[in-house]
Amino acid sequence: MADHGGDGGRAGDIRRSSLAEYADMTGAETPDEVLHDGRSVPAPEAVDVRRRRREFAALLGEFRRTAVLVPVDADENPLTADQGGVRWILAFSNEPALARFAIARGEGGREWAYQRVLGARLLDAGVPAVGVPCGVALDAADGNEGVLFPPVVGIVPDAVAVDPATGTTDEEAPR
Repeated sequence: MADHGGDGGRAGDIRRSSLAEYADMTGAETPDEVLHDGRSVPAPEAVDVRRRRREFAALLGEFRRTAVLVPVDADENPLTADQGGVRWILAFSNEPALARFAIARGEGGREWAYQRVLGARLLDAGVPAVGVPCGVALDAADGNEGVLFPPVVGIVPDAVAVDPATGTTDEEAPR
């Protein structure tokens, strides 16, 4: 699985980074009220965005407090996949989720070595150790039940977070 970007469309079109969509969930401002029939009321979009942010923050907190399974190779390196210019460490909430992933890859018959890692340690130490923009994909074979924790501020350490506007980390930014 590898997708390192590519043509953004017609000349002159600027394709919005998918990281920008994840960053939108981490804290960008939204309007609290809009003018409707001469009075201020909560903007439905603002209410929905605030609700989704709360839900994602709760999910992130739960992930940080939970030990997950990280498949490793013979050298104890975590299994990763590259997609959209981001390397994703693959993690699973339990053995059945890892088994579904193995079966989806056509590798359900082999033994999978894994380590149990606290989600916080994976985000705070594992992601920076990779050395390229990196996030965590939880339960990758579970469709809509899977979750991506992208390399943006509020999820990974600021020094390795990707700026959605520039696509660079603090470590890569010009000084």
